Amino acid sequence: MVVVLKDVRKTYSMGKVRFDALKGVDLQIKRGDFAAVAGPSGSGKTTMMNIIGLVDTPSQGTVLVDGKETAGLSRDELTRMRQEVIGFIFQSFNLLPVLSVFENIELPLLLGKKGSRSAALSRAGRKERVERLLEAVGLADKRFNRPAELSGGQQQRVAIARALVNEPAIVIADEPTANLDSENGTRILDLMKRANAEYGATFIFSTHDKTIWEMATRVIFLHDGKIDHEAARA
Repeated sequence: MVVVLKDVRKTYSMGKVRFDALKGVDLQIKRGDFAAVAGPSGSGKTTMMNIIGLVDTPSQGTVLVDGKETAGLSRDELTRMRQEVIGFIFQSFNLLPVLSVFENIELPLLLGKKGSRSAALSRAGRKERVERLLEAVGLADKRFNRPAELSGGQQQRVAIARALVNEPAIVIADEPTANLDSENGTRILDLMKRANAEYGATFIFSTHDKTIWEMATRVIFLHDGKIDHEAARA
């Protein structure tokens, strides 16, 4: 299993008010899954995704990511895991406007600390990897363009390439089609499905998009901080 949650609970305190965002979640995500997490606003989707993505920590329970129990990891170890094990795709793309398409994709490789896999790559190795992903997402001819010169669908393709450049075990996608029209949304999903098959990355989506539900291998429905039910797909 690439992700395991055992009795995960998360409580937020706002003054004297306590809010239980997660109420004992048990979940296993297999390597290679193309899984969607669904539920209404306030159901705990964002909190669960942040815990899986090592952006937040549980108040109680056990979290294993890529075989490592996260509770015993230092801040530097968590940062390294976020850089090397997890790729992120956001609905707002989160590209840096001053960088070219090539530079945006390459950036995670430059952020790796000494001793990391990305830091060990030579300049030629980084260039080869970025070029390969540019070809995969169909943007080789846009490598020198800035994000503002691209359509929304093209920007999301850059974001996908950036998420994959470190060859992560897990890709977390937060509403990746929310800012796209249906045609571009379908293209983006096809691209991610292909990356799932070709690169072996496990995709976990937080989404209201029923098109993603239909393409997912499983859909996990949250309600009031708990897993309400799950639907497996062929």
